[in-house]
Amino acid sequence: ELARDYLEHGGFAVVVARDGPAALEAVARSRPDLVVLDLGLPGLDGLDVTREIRRSSSLPIVMLTARDDELDKVLGLELGADDYLTKPFSPRELVARVRAVLRRVDSGSSAGGATPDRVVAGDLTLDLPRMRAELAGRQIELTPTEFQLLATLAGRPGRIFTRSQLLDAVHGVAFESYERAIDTHVKNLRRKLEPDPRRPRYLLTVYGVGYRFADERT
Repeated sequence: ELARDYLEHGGFAVVVARDGPAALEAVARSRPDLVVLDLGLPGLDGLDVTREIRRSSSLPIVMLTARDDELDKVLGLELGADDYLTKPFSPRELVARVRAVLRRVDSGSSAGGATPDRVVAGDLTLDLPRMRAELAGRQIELTPTEFQLLATLAGRPGRIFTRSQLLDAVHGVAFESYERAIDTHVKNLRRKLEPDPRRPRYLLTVYGVGYRFADERT
């Protein structure tokens, strides 16, 4: 109720679901712009709800968890959550996180080396206004966070980004989200983009530093 009150005060229309099945019904019925999802839902927990949503949608998801457990966080991110908060959390921070994720949906990226509307890096094309990704003519379904991360890296092929820089790029501000969340998002991107995720061609690790998108000389 407190989270709902703060979100409504922040200008959002909020639909509340009391359990997992009701959450899936609400998503199908209300077609929201974003889901704030508690991992501890009765009936069907938040991870299962995320799996179901991700079968057919890249709808932004901000996940809430009662345990400061890295395994829960990583699993939630691997399933496609865009962000997470650990209870107890500040309702104001929740509103800020929701706004940050929605800004990623609305604004896309204007990284260097890109036009205002498009990033082209080899056989990868990103349509920024529509948040549409194509690799060799094949459409790739990405979450908003995955899209923003990929646009940041592909917008400057060859440039090395630290995890901190990437975290700041996808959130817009330096939240205290732990930087290893970036590793999980990169892992998800590799699974969707790379012919062999174990031997990536596009998203390259710079050990001890961060990541870069391969340039034509790589």
